[in-house]
Amino acid sequence: MKQPEIGVYPAATPPGIAVPEIEALEPIRQIRSRWPAILGALLSVAMVVGLGIELFGEGLLALERSVPTHPGFYLCFLLLYMSPPTFDYVIFRRLWRIPLSGLIALHKKRIANEVVFGYSGEAFFYAWARQRMKMVAAPFGAVKDVSILSAIAGNAITLGMIVVALPFASGLLTPDQFRTLAWSTVVIIGMSLPFLLFSRRVFSLEKRDLWWVFGIHCVRLLCGSTLIALAWHFAMPEVSIGMWLFLAAGRLLVSRLPLVPSKDLLFANFAIILIGQGEALSELVALTAAFTLLMHVVLIVVFGLIAVTRKDR
Repeated sequence: MKQPEIGVYPAATPPGIAVPEIEALEPIRQIRSRWPAILGALLSVAMVVGLGIELFGEGLLALERSVPTHPGFYLCFLLLYMSPPTFDYVIFRRLWRIPLSGLIALHKKRIANEVVFGYSGEAFFYAWARQRMKMVAAPFGAVKDVSILSAIAGNAITLGMIVVALPFASGLLTPDQFRTLAWSTVVIIGMSLPFLLFSRRVFSLEKRDLWWVFGIHCVRLLCGSTLIALAWHFAMPEVSIGMWLFLAAGRLLVSRLPLVPSKDLLFANFAIILIGQGEALSELVALTAAFTLLMHVVLIVVFGLIAVTRKDR
């Protein structure tokens, strides 16, 4: 008698349990594969909205004031504006070998951080990297490490500036301000210590790469402080470049202090005490911020035109 053939048959479906068809799962797969693009689009819209609010708020008012006439101001400002994304590109070029087009994503990352909310730019850049998984296998670890090292470098430079500037600024600070500065210094150290003590668990990059990224961030901060000092010097040449360098260091210092309210007001008061010319200095600081906002708007428009042009091809 012929024996029945032995084969592999699908298991019987228990009664009452519906098994979804493969076709029904396709939309879920598409959503999972497209979430980086969706996130990037949402953050792009948020950038445009944020820029519009700031531009039609105080941005246009600052641009209506008197502007510097020395071309050195605009050259230094342009270099200052380009420096953060450029240094980030140097970092990720070494880590990921990203193409030159990655510079656009890094500019958007910077704009999102400044006009949307903190670290939204990192989310945008992570989504951009996830869309290019052939280029990089694990983007989250590198983005996380670079962001943490940026904060640690900023804290390290700030602590160094406190040590250098304190003998000169101690006579200008009230007891309450000095107490706030002391507690802020403690907080800065406390914020960095956990990452240093548990570095093996926190960081995913190799130790050599971590030190290299940290060094690049330090160079970026020093270059930024030097360029803003030169730009202000070209705008107000009656103030010495040495004083502007000191004020640029103070600006970076104030921006990193975690417990200080009204940081812009504190820096403006500190600068006015040192060099006087309160109205001119206030206008110069506002003008610098307005030019930064204007550059954000110009780049967002240019990037949008580039994206539309690529889609039409």
